[in-house]
This record gives sequence, structure tokens and C-alpha cells, in this order.
Amino acid sequence: MDQTVSAVRRARRVALLVPALLGAAAVAFLAQRPLGDHAGWNGWVGTVNGIVFLAAAALPVAVLAVWALARRRRAAGVAAGWARRSALAEVGMVHGTVPWVWMILLPGVDPGGPRRRVNLVPLHDIAEIVGAGPPTTAVAQIVGNMLVFAAFGFLAPLRFAALASVWRVLALGAAGSVLVETAQYVLRLDRVSSVDDVLLNAVGAALAALASRRWWRRRAS
Repeated sequence: MDQTVSAVRRARRVALLVPALLGAAAVAFLAQRPLGDHAGWNGWVGTVNGIVFLAAAALPVAVLAVWALARRRRAAGVAAGWARRSALAEVGMVHGTVPWVWMILLPGVDPGGPRRRVNLVPLHDIAEIVGAGPPTTAVAQIVGNMLVFAAFGFLAPLRFAALASVWRVLALGAAGSVLVETAQYVLRLDRVSSVDDVLLNAVGAALAALASRRWWRRRAS
């Protein structure tokens, strides 16, 4: 009976993994097409499309890392279920956050120049985005900002009992966003360091924590 249940679980994992890998391959293919054959190194690491391609292409490596980390922990005596979940949470937080932060730290038109743009008025930039461009562009920018720390917000409470709180995730998301916005300012990346970005990043992390609440609450119980 136990072997049958284990086989069913393995089949379910494979059934979920195969579409995910195929989807990653499709995203990588679509992302690399605008780069062309002569984009150079900067085209791969210095553009949004390049980062999307690298993140999608790295998904099989992330899956392999989860498997290796879980296997190592099982060999060290950790329960199989927790070994898998903790490995998935750790690798997922890194793989789901680093590409977004990388995009945020891409330089603007005049990196290293004298301009250092800061906005400390809450909701000012959001109102400009909504009023200036088409709705699809505004939605894309707002949702994109909310996804920066979403992977962290979703998975951190599952991995760390001390973070099993929406308010703590919100605070950590805000702190991480402040660090990124400060880096934009200090490094003179010709980007706007905005309080609205901090608000959206933090809210996105908190909403992601709410989305996984049923699982980390169950674990806490």
C-alpha cells in the first residue's frame, strides 16, 4: 500500500514537472529571439529579455539543485518530506527572486551620470503610471513590481517558522526593497528610487505569503 502511494506521488510530481520544464523552454525560446545572434554578452545579462531567458534556461538546474539538496539532507537523517520541502523552498526563493532584483538594478539611459532621481511621495509614481500610458502597460508595471519578492513571500514562511507571519514577510519585503532602491541611488543607475516601488514590492510579498498561508499555518499547527 505504501509503495502504491509513493508511486502515485512520484507520478504526480513528474506530471507537474514536465509541463513546467516545457513552459520554461518556451519562455526561453521566445525571450532569446529579440536578442539576435550578435547581441553580445550585454544582451544576455544587461537586458530584460536576456535575464528572462537565463532564468527560464536555469530552471532545470534549479530542479537538479532541489533534488541534490534534498538527497543530501535525507542522507543526513532529515525526514524525507521535510528534506524535499525545505530544499524546494530555498532554491525557489533564490530562483524566483534574483532575476527580478537583477532587472531592477539594470542601468538606465545615463548610468554613472549626475542625475539621482528620488520620489518619497507615496502613490505619486503609481498615479503617473496609471494616468500616462495604456492600461496594459500600467498593469504590467504594477504587477511586475509586486512580483519582485513574491517568491520569497510565498516560500519563506514554509521554510522558516520565524517568518510564518504576513506582517513579518511584509516588513522583510519592505526592507529588501529599500536596500534595492538605495543601491539604485548609490550606484547612479539613472533610475528612480521610489517609495511606491517599496510599497508594491512589500505588498506583493505579503500577498504571496497569504497565498501560501494554508500550508504554513498547517505546519505551525
